[in-house]
Amino acid sequence: MSARARFRQILGSPGLSLMPGAYDGLSARIIEEQGFEAIVAGGYAAAGSLLGQPDIGQSNMRDFADHYARICGAVEIPVYADADTGFGSVNNVRQMVKAFENAGVAALFFTDQVFPSRCGYLPGKQVIGLEQMLAKVKAALDARSDEAMMICARTDVFALEGEDAAILRCRAFIEAGADMAKPQGIDTADGIRRVLREVESPFIATLSQAAGPEHLSPDELETYGVNAATLPSLPLFAAARAVREALRDLKRTRSMAAVQDRLLPLDEYYKVVRLDEQLAREKAYDDEAGQLAQRSMDKT
Repeated sequence: MSARARFRQILGSPGLSLMPGAYDGLSARIIEEQGFEAIVAGGYAAAGSLLGQPDIGQSNMRDFADHYARICGAVEIPVYADADTGFGSVNNVRQMVKAFENAGVAALFFTDQVFPSRCGYLPGKQVIGLEQMLAKVKAALDARSDEAMMICARTDVFALEGEDAAILRCRAFIEAGADMAKPQGIDTADGIRRVLREVESPFIATLSQAAGPEHLSPDELETYGVNAATLPSLPLFAAARAVREALRDLKRTRSMAAVQDRLLPLDEYYKVVRLDEQLAREKAYDDEAGQLAQRSMDKT
């Protein structure tokens, strides 16, 4: 089964699937190693890991396509990718869909914010008109060549105009043909239950550090009928804290021994990056090449 078909199956299966956020190929491998079914790859984590900056729209479509290709190439499980605003007008959206599809993403979502956008939990957002967003949804659907790749249209209008406006837009996105619709910022129990009643779409909740420390639990979300929950920044924040603490201790003690227990053991690191697989592959090719060379020499 392809990663795209698997993603659709995950969203259609009973229960709630947790999708941690990968910020690079190594974090994606670790997520897969720990047994998660799918990964989310978002702009917040990309801006933090690639640029060391907040997510306020600094990266372009090609940056993201290359970044997601590396993440998709590192794992077999589906990757659900953040496509920002589609990076411009309908023609930009078409280019984005083709590039992200070629990168290997299983599904993507893009927002109705103006371009450049900013993290949905930061102030200062603006949204485009509903008609403009519907045109972009249609362009995205027309541009994909593999209909198994899911396209989600997200609205950030909730923070500006409230719940009714967000639900209205989500319903319009589904009517336009989007596979999913996401009302960003509707995170309360009552709000989520209303969306599930009024919008015919899978619901993927967002459990982001950018929203603050208080979240509904995965078990609570599951009881409401939520299909999945992304944790787009959890691995990024975990890694940032671990690196900072290890380096702080190294600076303080000037001793490798003082930080040794904070480090992943070498054999475990090699397991994550699959060194044995690569060495075995090298040997198999070398052995086959040696046999081919010997047969060629025997014929002369």
